[in-house]
Amino acid sequence: MFELPPLSGAVGATVESGAKLTPSIRRPIEPVGKFFLHHAQRTLRNHTWSEFEKIEAEKNVQNVEQSNVDPDELLFDTELADESLLTHDARDWKTADLYAAMGLSKLRYRATNQQIIKAHRKQVLKYHPDKTSASGASLDQDGFFKIIQKAYETLTDSNKRPQYDSCDFEADVAPPKKGTNYDFFEAWAPVFESEARFSKKKDVPTLGDMNTSKEDVEKFYSFWHRFDSWRTFEFLDEEVPDDSSNRDHKRYIERKNKAARDKKKTADNARLVKLVERAMNEDPRIKQFKEEEKKEKERKKWEREAGARAEAEAKAKAEAEAKAKAEADAAQAASAKVDKKKAKEAAKAAKKKNKRSIRNAPKDADYFGDADKSTTIEEQTGLIVDSLDDEQLVDVAEKIKSDTAAAKNILSDAAKALTDAGKLPAAIVSYYL
Repeated sequence: MFELPPLSGAVGATVESGAKLTPSIRRPIEPVGKFFLHHAQRTLRNHTWSEFEKIEAEKNVQNVEQSNVDPDELLFDTELADESLLTHDARDWKTADLYAAMGLSKLRYRATNQQIIKAHRKQVLKYHPDKTSASGASLDQDGFFKIIQKAYETLTDSNKRPQYDSCDFEADVAPPKKGTNYDFFEAWAPVFESEARFSKKKDVPTLGDMNTSKEDVEKFYSFWHRFDSWRTFEFLDEEVPDDSSNRDHKRYIERKNKAARDKKKTADNARLVKLVERAMNEDPRIKQFKEEEKKEKERKKWEREAGARAEAEAKAKAEAEAKAKAEADAAQAASAKVDKKKAKEAAKAAKKKNKRSIRNAPKDADYFGDADKSTTIEEQTGLIVDSLDDEQLVDVAEKIKSDTAAAKNILSDAAKALTDAGKLPAAIVSYYL
């Protein structure tokens, strides 16, 4: 017991004579708490105390049983996802859905090694031949049990599992159908999540939502445009014989498998490129960013022009005049081009005509009295014509036209000029020299 010290001075109290009580306030009061809830449940359901306690005890037992359940068990298949596996040929086990055989069709590539071991134990206890025969199963499930064992060997092997995962098309999430109404993020997020499992880089950006910043959206699509995939297709290879009795055949199978893998890899890369391009085209954020950029440009343009309307009008007028001038210049240039083309064609036609008239000159002059040498004369005349430049061609043609009788002398002068200039050897135009 503690004793209080004595008071050091007089103790008194003052009373305010004018004080009054505060007015009363009515407030609602409601019963709360688990005991009241128990009382309410008993009353509403007309249970006695013993009945209520029995029900609560059963609930507690159920909660305890549920708390003892392995959380991994809740992720496994309760029933076989693909009943056809029971009759699947064990020799063709590679074409079977190994995750479904293990009861992991929901988890697939996300299943941990520990979960695979647990799932295998569960499947063995359920589908072991001794168990199925004892239970009187109508189907012979020995083949399915062998598939389970192959699935376990494959999925617990650190090399074989990635090979199988890269060919596990059941885990692929298809993009939404074109032309249908759908929520972009709900439809495309699982698609990119499925594709992300093949990324060599660990930090794969997520699709985000409508509130994702422009910078993050650009980073997302930039990542997928440069996506580095580890996906291989070795699991689909044709089996290479183990014996070395025929090495050439073994090498042939290996080359064939490599070519098939490369082809599948190229096709898969092209598929992913198209997938990303389609997502970009349908992404509402991209459309929103473009619209915002357009509005921002228009706003800045309006602000720039707000204090200079007259200048803008003058500029518009100048642009219109410049445009009209440009159109006129373009029309003039086009006309000049047409004229030039016509002149060029006319010159080309005149050139052909001049050549033709020179070539025909010997024939018109009855080969200068040497009809027996007509072939030689025509051949040498053709060489002279082909060696003349445009100016010489016009000059010779005009001379022959003005004096047909002197055609031979004119061609002889032309041949001499060409041989003197070194354009033709004298030997090949000897008739005119």
